[in-house]
Amino acid sequence: MCGGLSVMLEKALVDFARDKPEYIDIWINNAGSNAYSYKPLVETSDEALIEVITTNTLGLMLCCREAINMMWNQPRGGHIFNIDDGRPTPRFAAYGATKRSVVHLTKSLQAELQMNEVNDVVVHNLSPGMVTTDLLMSGATAKQAKFFINILAETPDVVADYLVPNIREIPTKQSMKPTYIRFLTGLKAYSRIFSRIAFGARRNKYVAED
Repeated sequence: MCGGLSVMLEKALVDFARDKPEYIDIWINNAGSNAYSYKPLVETSDEALIEVITTNTLGLMLCCREAINMMWNQPRGGHIFNIDDGRPTPRFAAYGATKRSVVHLTKSLQAELQMNEVNDVVVHNLSPGMVTTDLLMSGATAKQAKFFINILAETPDVVADYLVPNIREIPTKQSMKPTYIRFLTGLKAYSRIFSRIAFGARRNKYVAED
């Protein structure tokens, strides 16, 4: 799993991954930072923007490049999963923009692999939805943020219980088609919003609402 905290750390992680296992079947790029900045873009510092873009975009590209190179040169290829989720959200403009670009990168990499007739390395997308990590919960101060966190968010263990079996299943199927695995589907999100409006479901589930 590649978090993308810095170029140096990413290369060190890649070297570690290359030296340890015989093969790498699954590689998950989980880069994600908003620099713990919960301000509108016009108030965001240069340093925060650089951190967000370096981690979420450059870090992801570097990790994809290294993972593809490793899997390209091993006998049975492999599967790369990029985590995306770029919903329009106030105070998350930079973060959302970088995450929205993940889908484009994934499709472009898959096109490049096909262009080079590499059929045993596949790049997929994962969408975990809203997860109650420090990154999300630290910004749970505005009324709107609390409302949607309580309705849509889930704890990491709940999300992992769904995503992990679906990820592990793909290599066993020996399928080499790109896959998009979503935890929070549109139908699920609309259903929860309706339940909240109609029945008050999940009110104060994670944070106290005003």
